[in-house]
Amino acid sequence: MKQSPRFVDKQFPNHICLLKKAIYGWKQAPREWFSTFSAYLIQYGFRSSSADPSLLLFNHNSIQLYILVYVDDILLTGNSTSEIDNLLTALHVRFSMRNLGPVSQFLGLQITSTATGLHLAQSIYATSILHKAGMVDCKPVSTPLPTKFLRNEQSDDLYERPEHYHQITGALQYLMITRPDLLYAVNFLCQHMHQPLQTHYNLLKRVLRYVKVTLSLGLPIRPTSLQLTGYADSDWAADHLDRRSITGYCAFLGHNLISWIVKKQSSVTRSSTEAEYRPLSTATCDLIWLRRLLAKFQSIQTEPTKLYCDNVSALALATNPVFHARTKHIEIDAHFIRDCVRTKQLSVHHICSQDQPAGLFTKSLSSTRHLQLCDKITIQPSIVILREADKNK
Repeated sequence: MKQSPRFVDKQFPNHICLLKKAIYGWKQAPREWFSTFSAYLIQYGFRSSSADPSLLLFNHNSIQLYILVYVDDILLTGNSTSEIDNLLTALHVRFSMRNLGPVSQFLGLQITSTATGLHLAQSIYATSILHKAGMVDCKPVSTPLPTKFLRNEQSDDLYERPEHYHQITGALQYLMITRPDLLYAVNFLCQHMHQPLQTHYNLLKRVLRYVKVTLSLGLPIRPTSLQLTGYADSDWAADHLDRRSITGYCAFLGHNLISWIVKKQSSVTRSSTEAEYRPLSTATCDLIWLRRLLAKFQSIQTEPTKLYCDNVSALALATNPVFHARTKHIEIDAHFIRDCVRTKQLSVHHICSQDQPAGLFTKSLSSTRHLQLCDKITIQPSIVILREADKNK
């Protein structure tokens, strides 16, 4: 550790200042703030969630309160208005805070109330990305990526402004909080952060052209059953350069999409069965965490969580622990799903490839197929949500 510039004591040049208070803007300030704030809430009667440390819960008799903390942005909800008012009064005495009322924006997310629930979108943030990229008036396209595009990196030139590519692609990663339809495209672009080529920048511009025409898209949150289900898929040897497969996964709570993942697999798989089996294990880890998190919200999953896959051989491998010569090289952690099936935390089921919503996260699709899968994962524009609410009236 070193003393701050211009604060060195000439008599004690090797000494440093002793931190008594974390100043806003310093690196340690968020951690100190969360420690102070959470300690006060624990004294009030809250307890920290083991599934998510930023979630604090209050359960007393029939009163349930939940607080979600991200640095100095806080969401508070519960089933008792009077207890919420008491908590806010106590917080105002201890901390300098503002009550912004019913949530409308949180960390760049626009939250719109409708007659059927909520709609989450990031149209303002998406517009700012287009301004930063200088593509506000670009021409629209119907899909994020073309179904076929050049992947030969040896015959292409380096993009002359790699820092610009880094900034725009990095900004798109945050947009995926409410735009899972961009997941595969942004994942592909992020794989070339270290050395973007002109081809990659052209594909980035195509993604921005798609964002331009779909600014109002977002995720609806509606009252529905609290049954958790998952879908796992893979595109075998999708990358023509290293021949690695792509893992795609999504989870629904009732009809609401709540979790999704896409990643390139860490090693080359020898068969489509192995390529599909690995996403099942990845999905299992996330579903186990979601089950634990839902239990904190008093929504205990009494039945095994259904996990759907379109590969019959992968399903047989997950349910039958018999030694297979062609799969003996698969790492032990990939067989984690077998234990979860045996203990009845999960149950695996077959789904037709045509009905597999996770297929949106594993490959670039035609415009017709892309729209079909966007509808399956319930992503919709806010205008459609409002029109449906008017019809229900």
